[in-house]
Amino acid sequence: MNVSADSARTIRVDLGARSYDIVIGPGRIAHAGTLLAERLGERRCVIITDTNVGPHYADALDAALRAGGHETRTLIVPAGEASKSFAQLEELLEQLVAGGLERGSVLIALGGGVIGDLTGFAASIALRGVEFVQVPTSLLAQVDSSVGGKTAINSQHGKNLIGSFYQPRLVIADTNSLATLLAQELRAGYAEVVKYGLLGDADFFGWLEANGPAILAGDTATQVRAIERCCEMKAEIVNQDERETGQRALLNLGHTFAHALEAETGYGTGLLHGEAVAIGMVAAFDLSARMGLCNAEDAARVRSHLTACKLPTGFPPHPGAGWDAEILLTHMGRDKKVQDGRLTFILANGIGDTFITNEVSDDVVARLLTEMADAS
Repeated sequence: MNVSADSARTIRVDLGARSYDIVIGPGRIAHAGTLLAERLGERRCVIITDTNVGPHYADALDAALRAGGHETRTLIVPAGEASKSFAQLEELLEQLVAGGLERGSVLIALGGGVIGDLTGFAASIALRGVEFVQVPTSLLAQVDSSVGGKTAINSQHGKNLIGSFYQPRLVIADTNSLATLLAQELRAGYAEVVKYGLLGDADFFGWLEANGPAILAGDTATQVRAIERCCEMKAEIVNQDERETGQRALLNLGHTFAHALEAETGYGTGLLHGEAVAIGMVAAFDLSARMGLCNAEDAARVRSHLTACKLPTGFPPHPGAGWDAEILLTHMGRDKKVQDGRLTFILANGIGDTFITNEVSDDVVARLLTEMADAS
């Protein structure tokens, strides 16, 4: 598909009365007021952003919303994964209520995955539920976390363990915002782009092998194309399985490993979520190859592409005493996808052909984790 740099794309998430559009393209924040008014009418809006994103885009979004006839105010939370906490959720809710939040108000999540998750969860419980809009500014959020209605905060026992399924009313993905990301953050988001090719579209993965460098270099047309395809795939999956009772779990490719790594490293900046997912996808394909499910060439191809894009494919330096397979298995055992005490993995028959299983021996996983730890 050819995509011009100045084009905007709209993808529909079809959930009956809870359906909504994903609008993708450069300069979309400037149109946010009109996009919102067309769908929800003029509203009282609360922009929720963080200390990193706010200085770049809060004023522009505020001006666009006011130009569209909306009332606005802005709340800023600290940047970083630590804001996905009970303490920050409570503070945010108290600020919302103290500021006169009404059931007709709309919360606007301006930022990456942390802001989207925190704002969405707050929207789902404030006044027993108010509407919210996602304005994702990171690649990871634009292709994944802003779409599908998963909202959550972290527990001391694991990532995203406390939350709700609560769909936004609109997603506005302005690709211009990607230009202000650090290279590490853009690469981390790109790992989630690769995930879509690996889990269900081998042709897309092949396209990424050819175009990944352009996406990471900031080429607008390839970025729009990649985001569009990822959102198409996620919308199709969410349409069929909104609450992750079946095939939606495929979107967790690499995440069983990734969340364990993040828990062990303390959800810090030393290992970004997308970087952990990259390592987890390599582990998932290596595990699949060891079990005779996919060929070693496919596993090597995954590792090669992620390496070429300067993403990690093995364990990073440990922040403490060193990596321990049993500790990582303990973290995995707290994952929300555990069923009847059995770990759930997304494994592969090949690139673009994945499946969900809990028929994996802990011993096989432990051996893989031990070897990865020894190699780090």
